[in-house]
Amino acid sequence: MKRKPSSDLHSYRRQAEICKALANPLRLHLVDLLSRKERWCTELQVELGISKANLSQHLALLKSAGIVSATRFGKQLYCSLSRPEVAQASKLLRRIMKSQLRESRRLG
Repeated sequence: MKRKPSSDLHSYRRQAEICKALANPLRLHLVDLLSRKERWCTELQVELGISKANLSQHLALLKSAGIVSATRFGKQLYCSLSRPEVAQASKLLRRIMKSQLRESRRLG
């Protein structure tokens, strides 16, 4: 069996890191909110109904995966998606889920 070049392995590891960062309902909700428009941290906190500390942990994970970026203005943090492809990927995941639901209803 042939081994993949190390660059391929690095690419798969990076993809896995991104998937791990998205593997949480709250973080998916956060990505969905940011795919609609950039927001202040306080807006995200209210919308998600979580504490500032909890939001900070989720944002840190998404930032380390390169999914979200944040800019500080004084004490306030302004958040956005780091790339438009993130919004497209989020929409694709929702379409897959909806398709699976339709199929399971049809078969069930």
